[in-house]
Amino acid sequence: MNIHMQKVHGSENDFFLIDEMNLEHTFTEQEIDRLRMSLCNRETGLLGGADGLLLVEGSAKSDSLAKMRVINSDGSEASMCGNGLRTVARYLAEKYSKESFSVETMFADLKVRKAPNLAEGVTTYQVEISPVRFETKAIPMKTKRETIIDEVIPELSSTLRFSVVAVPNPHLITFVDHQTMFGSEFERIARYVNGENPIFPDGINVSFVEVLEKNELFVRTFERGVGFTNACGTAMCASSLMHVLLHDGDFGEPIIVKNTGGMVKTLVHEEDAEGYWMELIGNAAITYIISGDLSDLSEGRFDQLNIKETTEQEDYLAFLKLI
Repeated sequence: MNIHMQKVHGSENDFFLIDEMNLEHTFTEQEIDRLRMSLCNRETGLLGGADGLLLVEGSAKSDSLAKMRVINSDGSEASMCGNGLRTVARYLAEKYSKESFSVETMFADLKVRKAPNLAEGVTTYQVEISPVRFETKAIPMKTKRETIIDEVIPELSSTLRFSVVAVPNPHLITFVDHQTMFGSEFERIARYVNGENPIFPDGINVSFVEVLEKNELFVRTFERGVGFTNACGTAMCASSLMHVLLHDGDFGEPIIVKNTGGMVKTLVHEEDAEGYWMELIGNAAITYIISGDLSDLSEGRFDQLNIKETTEQEDYLAFLKLI
């Protein structure tokens, strides 16, 4: 079976994007797993590997243009991925010549649309991040407390204050100074809660957040199923939400969020009936166009593939120099 795919990234959170609607048949779970192991490995994978696969499928819901599945590099499936959603939004917008529509994800249909470019040559999309839940059972977290908002979790640290929120991916967030951001505590805590532990049975994304100035943050994330990543879209939105709630940020005002892979903008919204929801605005880059046989992709015969590099990474790197 011949496969056409793209290597894409949002804030250098990178993926291989495959449209299953263009295939002779949709992938079996076994085929997905073989592809994931072959393509995404950072040492032996295609083009330096990736954080995961983005699979575009037909949607069973009439109001969504398509469905997005996110397969992490370790084989787990994420409920959502904000950086990945921007790249899927671009793919679908260009395929169907549409500027705004919704995409089905595991828990919600999310609105997406083309946005003004962040810089010359940096194609930019704006996507909805929701729903938001604070209940610890939504994480899940083993605790008698119904919510954890800006509290010490003694099993993790005697000094850091954490908040737990699902957007819908589960996130553990703490605001820190610059030294703590890059200190050893981050990795210790992140690996503990994503291994065998009595608190988070399914693991959790961990973000350390530094407030740079009003409505400007730096977010560094250890992503469940991936490890330290250049950026995590839902983490940046969850961090922005907690910044507004805990540090006098502003609803409806753009927040600049810097990360290891670049920069995005977020908007945090408050609605009386529905609670909170966010918008994530950032790049959606296509770095390679790839085609080849499924067997060659799955078995690592990458020399048999047709690979074309774009110039979009050059434009993105020029944008990084500006920030």
